Amino acid sequence: MDYIFDNERPIYIQLVEKLRIEIVSGKLKIGERLPSVRELALTVRVNPNTMQKALSELEDEGLVYTERTNGKFVTDNIELIEKIKKELAKEKVSNFLNDMVDIGINYESTIKYLQEIGGNK
Repeated sequence: MDYIFDNERPIYIQLVEKLRIEIVSGKLKIGERLPSVRELALTVRVNPNTMQKALSELEDEGLVYTERTNGKFVTDNIELIEKIKKELAKEKVSNFLNDMVDIGINYESTIKYLQEIGGNK
């Protein structure tokens, strides 16, 4: 976990976003036990309270759960993970298309550029 934070937004929000992506991408496996809050905080060089706040947000979303004496785990709710993955994908595609329009490239031209750059995959 090598995170770079910007100064524009609270670090805990950036942590939530980064951990959410690690969960939906499978970098953090379904049912995997997470390191302790302290270990995670040390790894990404943040205050443990900041890490706890981020994990609490993920717990509120249902992506992480706590077993009282065993620690925190990634959810095994595949439907939730897929739903959040789809929401993130829609958001990223929408932002990309808006960025293309901002630089004067319409939808059809954007599709052509994508095909040229990435093939017809």
